[in-house]
Amino acid sequence: MFYDPRSEEHGLPHNPWMALIVPRPIAWISTVAKDGTPNLAPYSAFNTVASNPPFVMFSSDGQKDSIANAEATGCFCVNIVSYALREKMNQSSAPFPAEVDEFAAADLASEPCTNIPCLRVAAAPVSIECRLSQIVALLPSTGAPCTNRVVFGEVVGIHIDESVLRDGKVDIELMQPLARLGYRDYSVTNRSFEMPRPVPSEH
Repeated sequence: MFYDPRSEEHGLPHNPWMALIVPRPIAWISTVAKDGTPNLAPYSAFNTVASNPPFVMFSSDGQKDSIANAEATGCFCVNIVSYALREKMNQSSAPFPAEVDEFAAADLASEPCTNIPCLRVAAAPVSIECRLSQIVALLPSTGAPCTNRVVFGEVVGIHIDESVLRDGKVDIELMQPLARLGYRDYSVTNRSFEMPRPVPSEH
């Protein structure tokens, strides 16, 4: 089958787009409002975009509290969701009003970040402190109105729980990171395999 996503006429009972690029890691973004209210929300449009220095990105369909807070304070924290935290993450995804503290709503303990004035999820296997780099508005070729924005952050601090380290490496089987698939589906990574890069043969 083929369809043009600009027409939204795919002929299927559900839009397949978000089921095509999978699995997507989940950024559990913690921020703080200007008035000091903590905020926590998951985003599946997330990834690393550079390594030296490290940068990450996440995007949002529309203006959400996470972006507003990051824009106002200049920082945010990415908490990696483990399988054990799946229900807490899902609970924090509810459309709470801005004045609600999702840490409290999801009964989650928090810890202060080290290099930014923000809280992180205490039980997260990894938390990544970020300084806001830039926010890019996405502009459709059709000229249609669009409120989608991409947030880029420079990584300024990384917390790794000792429980996910084995032989000096982050062990994916210990971390069990959660990922988003399409529709309402999720997956968990609990096994891995190694593939060394090939070395060109000399002629």
